[in-house]
Amino acid sequence: MKSSLLPTLLLSAASVLLISCAARVTPYAAYYGPPAPRVERYGYAPGPGYVWIPGYYSWAGSVYNWVGGRWAAPPRSHAAWVPGHYVQRYGHSDYVEGHWR
Repeated sequence: MKSSLLPTLLLSAASVLLISCAARVTPYAAYYGPPAPRVERYGYAPGPGYVWIPGYYSWAGSVYNWVGGRWAAPPRSHAAWVPGHYVQRYGHSDYVEGHWR
């Protein structure tokens, strides 16, 4: 009885080992981008001419961190804020920072 139980135990241990090794080969195989932007409440501008610059998600090496929006004064008259956005490049996403145009 012991001799018939030993091969079964060895086979089950080997299969568990192979399955656990296969699971560790590609832990980050799925690509994902940043979460949907948060809805921010920003109230009144601190002065005339100020523009609300919305928040964005910043990549911190392993997670996305939310950077809250802020009020800013344009650097010149008729300047327009171009919001930051993510662009797909070479299989990953790069963040293009917001800027005045």
